[in-house]
Amino acid sequence: MTTDIVILAAGKGTRMHSALPKVLQPLGGKPLLQHVLDTAKTLSTRKIHVVVGNGAKSVQEACADAPVWWWHQAAQLGTGDALKAALPGLRGAERVLVLYGDVPLLTADTLRDFLHQTPEQALGLTTANLKEPQGYGRILRDASGQVTAIREHKDCCSAEHTIAEVNLGMMILPVAPLADWLAELSAGNAQGEIYLTDVVAIARAIGTDVWPYTLDDAQEALGVNDPTQLAALERIYQRRQIQALQRQGLRVADPERVDIRGALQCGQDCWIDPNVLFIGQVILGNRVRVGCGAVLQDVQVDDDAEILPYSVLEGAHIGAGARIGPFARVRPGSDIGAAAHIGNYVEVKASRFGAGSKANHLAYIGDSEIGTGVNVGAGTITCNYDGANKHKTVIGNDVFIGSDSQLVAPVRIGDGATIGAGSTITKDVPAGGLTLSRSPQRSIPHWQRPQRDKK
Repeated sequence: MTTDIVILAAGKGTRMHSALPKVLQPLGGKPLLQHVLDTAKTLSTRKIHVVVGNGAKSVQEACADAPVWWWHQAAQLGTGDALKAALPGLRGAERVLVLYGDVPLLTADTLRDFLHQTPEQALGLTTANLKEPQGYGRILRDASGQVTAIREHKDCCSAEHTIAEVNLGMMILPVAPLADWLAELSAGNAQGEIYLTDVVAIARAIGTDVWPYTLDDAQEALGVNDPTQLAALERIYQRRQIQALQRQGLRVADPERVDIRGALQCGQDCWIDPNVLFIGQVILGNRVRVGCGAVLQDVQVDDDAEILPYSVLEGAHIGAGARIGPFARVRPGSDIGAAAHIGNYVEVKASRFGAGSKANHLAYIGDSEIGTGVNVGAGTITCNYDGANKHKTVIGNDVFIGSDSQLVAPVRIGDGATIGAGSTITKDVPAGGLTLSRSPQRSIPHWQRPQRDKK
């Protein structure tokens, strides 16, 4: 059957207490709505429609690249009214799958099965049996066990409150009678809203089959109404990501204390310590170790490299067997060569650091090309910015840079050169030999240290 998807995303989300529309609240580093869209795009459907209302411009701008049809709900009068807004776009579809922009954990496999199990022309709805059904609409059944209606929690009588089977919200509706069904809906309920769930009773009254689809894992259908629920979903989402990687062989010291806000790809025998954050696209080769508190964003780390604790890497490539940190920062555009060492309190920015080279302590390397086998002493700075423009430092192979040196770019250091500690280098340095710039040292005998005046 020809199926469209409608995602309802018009709600304000008052309980979030945020200027950001609820469906744009982040989960795993991307908006709630984007999770739903990404899942919807994997299904074999005709069109995807999104109904927006509160913060419509922001929502559309945030998802501007999504291949969807946008519809506007002028006033937030309820889910039934929201679906009415998308009716013009459903012409040509035989049925519609209704999803919600604040229910991000549903998997494509679950939705495919829901579509497959629901017969043609039937009304399909998603249910679960919960020990604590508070807040959910209850599934009402007749003596033969057939679903007759959905009663929203606030409209339930005391006996209905004891029902454990609840409505999870997602529905499959035949398009042909849908306009008539929606026209019959009213706001005569405790919340004064037009409930989409009321179409179940309308459908049954005219003999339409109603098919409940019970989810094995009700967590998939959890929605977000406030920051507490958002945080709970974040943990579920993160646990899913880590468990999927563990099934592929990833070793994690504490799965509850690793966050992935993007996509993480791992080779064999990788090890992740607690409190590590992965952002964007991160690729780890084989036998990579990532230490406690590290942050990796859009980084590729090759085989056998080690990221020591509390290092921050962004937009960089780390070569095989390299060692980064602890407390190092590797900024965008940096390429750290094989077996290179970037040590504690070293910052590298937009630089190529050659194989086997080392900067083990307290250095800044910016806009530089550093050859192989180079030793950069503690306190070394490449002075790459003149207040208006950036300039490049080029260091050849097997160079030794003494501690507390300043290399004032643009400058080139030839192969095998040695820079004496404490030097300020403003001119190109030839290959080999020693180059230094220091004021003569002198000692003043019998010098007296100033004393404070006695009061």
